[in-house]
Amino acid sequence: MGQIVPVIRVQNPQSNPAAEWFVDYDLPARNIAQHAVEPRDAAGLLVLDGDGKTLHHQKIWDLPTWLVPGDLLVFNDTKVLPARLLGTREGTGGAFEMLFVRQAGDGNWEVMAQTGGKPGPGSRFLAKAPQMGTPRNRPEDSLLALTLIGRTEKRRWLVRPETDGDFADLLNRFGHLPLPPYIRAGREEPGDRKRYQTLFAGPPGSVAAPTAGLHFTQDLLDRLGQKGVELARVTLHVGPGTFQTIKGDPSTHEVESEWGEVSKEVAQKISDCQQKGGRIIAVGTTTTRVLESASRNWGTTIGPWQGEADLTIRPGYAFRVIQGLVTNFHLPRSSLLLLTQALTGSQRLAFAYGEAVRLGYRFYSYGDAMLILPRK
Repeated sequence: MGQIVPVIRVQNPQSNPAAEWFVDYDLPARNIAQHAVEPRDAAGLLVLDGDGKTLHHQKIWDLPTWLVPGDLLVFNDTKVLPARLLGTREGTGGAFEMLFVRQAGDGNWEVMAQTGGKPGPGSRFLAKAPQMGTPRNRPEDSLLALTLIGRTEKRRWLVRPETDGDFADLLNRFGHLPLPPYIRAGREEPGDRKRYQTLFAGPPGSVAAPTAGLHFTQDLLDRLGQKGVELARVTLHVGPGTFQTIKGDPSTHEVESEWGEVSKEVAQKISDCQQKGGRIIAVGTTTTRVLESASRNWGTTIGPWQGEADLTIRPGYAFRVIQGLVTNFHLPRSSLLLLTQALTGSQRLAFAYGEAVRLGYRFYSYGDAMLILPRK
């Protein structure tokens, strides 16, 4: 039987000299969701009421009952890439795995890689396309050759694909879905490519889904609109740094930058909502990060913005844009856990997680969600 570990005491230079943060907890394996529920909005919803103490046990489809006309829900519309490449190293036949991170210029890709030995520049790797139903008769249809060019300052690889084409097109042809390892050990099954994507996914660029957005159906979006809840979309391409385990002092952990954008139209919606005294509720921690990163250039409001979101949100942070949050349950020692408790308070979040474990809520990417309402 798992248990919630009490919040641990860490030094926090941003606020109190000694702040208690919720960083670690144990979770029974049965609570880790291996498949998503259907329909999407049938997932559980643990509501942390505006008094900061009361919990309500609902379903995602109940979300409209907790919102009011004039609320603004903001989503992340990034699209997950089939960013995982599998195959063999030319010459040795050894297996390799790569995770596409981003384009690095000059036709190169930045990737995280695992393979045997210490390959040097010029080494070639042959990524095998997944079998998606139709047999591939030509070698060029089933293999993507990649040449190792060098390494970055973070010791990631720089590789160059030997096939011409847009990075998203090549990954769609040769890549596998980058399911996290706690879901079936990362093994993709039929249906995952559609299910591990939001209905409103647009610009490709993420190596992981903005999981809070996975719960929304068209019917739910329609009912929210009928209630008078405004909807808006921003973009943050989720990178591997978001999920990097905090190994040391969480007060010094920094999250890698990720590319994001807030359009002029969305910035105006946010500004209008603020002026009317409405509530801005982010759907997901990635949405929160891009909104709060963009707000640093605009003082107490927000304007159009595009660039690298490099903000790490932890307890003690003063939110400029959002008041509420829809979010899944997060891994221990993750930056996402720090961000969530910056909004709720550490003790409140530890209590909510304890109840979620006790009552059998489903955790992580394919799991249930929380609605954190603005404080009354």
